[in-house]
Amino acid sequence: MTRHFAVVGSGSIGIGWAIVFARAGNTVKVYDLEQSRLDIFTQGVNERLQVLQEEGLLNEGADIVCSRISTSLDLAESLEGAEYIQECAPEQLEIKKALFATLEALASNSAIIASSSSALKISSFTSDLSTRTRCLVVHPGNPPYLLPVVEVVPASFTSGDTVARAQEILRELNMSPILVMREIEGFVFNRLQGAMLREAYALVEEGVVDPIDLDIVVTQGLGRRWSVVGPFGTSTLNVEGGITAHVARMGESYYRMGADRGQSERWSDELVEKIAASMEGLFLNDKWTENVNRRDRALMKLNRLITDNGELNFYQK
Repeated sequence: MTRHFAVVGSGSIGIGWAIVFARAGNTVKVYDLEQSRLDIFTQGVNERLQVLQEEGLLNEGADIVCSRISTSLDLAESLEGAEYIQECAPEQLEIKKALFATLEALASNSAIIASSSSALKISSFTSDLSTRTRCLVVHPGNPPYLLPVVEVVPASFTSGDTVARAQEILRELNMSPILVMREIEGFVFNRLQGAMLREAYALVEEGVVDPIDLDIVVTQGLGRRWSVVGPFGTSTLNVEGGITAHVARMGESYYRMGADRGQSERWSDELVEKIAASMEGLFLNDKWTENVNRRDRALMKLNRLITDNGELNFYQK
């Protein structure tokens, strides 16, 4: 099914979204205030599509994908016929508030209006709109044409139909929509990223590790493992017996590390049980060895890819 999308804002995230929409066979109209910005956008799209084609990540020619993307200095024209609008304006509250009021006035009554906000809640700049029920945050990883995860963050007033339609459309785009069930600044992606950044800065400031070596710990250790299984999956497979056994073995150590940073909350038995039950549904404890072997094989394939492609390693020691 071919859809028509509108992208409002032609910066790096606008480029990323336009590629995601067009790569899936849809038409896209991109709006910005100045022709010079749109010229830079067009050049950026062409360059990225050429690289994606060279790497075998397009199912058709870059020129065909690019032909589905057009630009305009007329916002009303850009929104015409769009059933899904992706706002990519600067992360400034007043700009988004004014822009969404304009989008509401110009867009089709049935169009979803999504913000690419990285931290601002949708309720902070759309709560006064009469059609706020169709507004939500759809926050991508950057670049979205390479990182399929996308956070869907509704406000309490966003309709269930809007959320369901947005998720359906994102799946059609081969994205992986993650529902953030409660509005919170930074959502999930940036809160996890922020937690690691805060600890990284602290470790360097305290003279524990060099910045380059810290990046190597992540790229050759944590990040490589997390590309296959996430933090909870890692804990599940690190100790036979899953999450419960891992917490019994390592919980106190992690508590002390947190307390050292002023975070003195313990993981409650109820929380551990909730997470363990969720993980058990995916990583059955009675198949622990089988799942560990599956993880290891995935890491072997990843290691082989990295070994065969020196350009994948930014940190040569």
